[in-house]
Amino acid sequence: MSRAPHAHAPDETDAASSLLDPPLPYRMHDRLERAARDLQLQQFVANATRSKLDGRIEACRAAFGDRYDELRLLAGRIKQHTLDHLDHYLDRFVERAAAAGTTVHFATDAAEANAIVLAIAQRRGARLCVKSKSMVTEETRLVPALEAAGVETVETDLGEFIVQLDHDAPSHIVTPMIHKDRTAVARAFVRELGAEYTEDPSRLTMIAREHMRGLYRRADLGISGANFLVADSGALVICTNEGNADLCVGTPPVHIAVVGIEKLVPSLTELPVFLKLLARSATAQPLTIYTTLVAGPRRPEERDGPEEMHVVLVDNGRIELLRPETRELLRCIRCGACLNACPVYRKAGGGHAYGAVYSGPIGAVITPLLKGLENYPDLPQASSLCGACARACPVAIDIPHHLVRLRGELVRRRIEGPLARLVYATWNAALHRPWSYALA
Repeated sequence: MSRAPHAHAPDETDAASSLLDPPLPYRMHDRLERAARDLQLQQFVANATRSKLDGRIEACRAAFGDRYDELRLLAGRIKQHTLDHLDHYLDRFVERAAAAGTTVHFATDAAEANAIVLAIAQRRGARLCVKSKSMVTEETRLVPALEAAGVETVETDLGEFIVQLDHDAPSHIVTPMIHKDRTAVARAFVRELGAEYTEDPSRLTMIAREHMRGLYRRADLGISGANFLVADSGALVICTNEGNADLCVGTPPVHIAVVGIEKLVPSLTELPVFLKLLARSATAQPLTIYTTLVAGPRRPEERDGPEEMHVVLVDNGRIELLRPETRELLRCIRCGACLNACPVYRKAGGGHAYGAVYSGPIGAVITPLLKGLENYPDLPQASSLCGACARACPVAIDIPHHLVRLRGELVRRRIEGPLARLVYATWNAALHRPWSYALA
């Protein structure tokens, strides 16, 4: 028999938060040193990322053959067109969503996004919230904000649920518990749910499922993200393998989707291009098990769905990234392919080494841009510039180009960190000693 998880103690919550919100300026050195000593962690991350990398390559080859590059360039052009005309597509989405009965809100930053959600929760007297996976709510730190306001909030994606239960933080965009083994999961379930100890993955999954089923039925509020926003229909597109997002959307009386403004696609005509690429790039599947379109609250003739539906469109620095030199970064569909391809991410022991919500190659670029290069000077150096991330990206973002540009900015502004200085000093020594250069 499972019991409710223990309330988070302040030090446990702080410990989890500090992984993604470290003191600034953030230096990678200490976490990289710890990861280098933790061979088991490196093995977990290496096995998982290599499996996903090999699976993606094979899935794309089998489905698209020589046309893979053509398809990802098409996806990149569609996203670039949408970003080039973002005002137009935002207006269209808001108009169509409102016509379907959805209330649309705009949030300029994390604090405003959280305030909008909290206001809805408080108006409805919400005490229990079920939540599906959402990177933008990790950005805004929504869960701690809800819990501080007295709204118990439970992550329902299995990986996110385990991370939350273990007072930890996600370490991968798609696979948040990539750094954990079944022993850690079993211990967390015993400690927090009162479950019998088992390391059997199927049994652990069933324990989580049994615990969550009751929560869906009792929840006052469901929160989700969205993989895409369809401008011409005002619909959200949510892709999952567990079905938890559908239960978060359809079971509680109120559904709130918190979504970055860059998630727009023009119409349902373009959507299949991204669905074909997203699942294969993330998990080597032809499609995710559940691909759900949500357009508005429950109609009078319908028997299920929320009474109220809200979409919170979040800027939080994205409008600043619409500058011509950084706009293509907003194409990112959060598939995690660049993380799986990156040797530095692998050797760093996963995402915690990056000290932010977004890790790997894409995080090494967008985190300094969103949170300040002076606050994350080491991240642009966390790359070998091998180009694996660019080859893996399903929307053809030239990540190495942006890493080099940020490195140049660090030098111009004289804020490069100790990691960069060590690299430069080593390279300088090699250039001045022929025997050393030959070894390099």
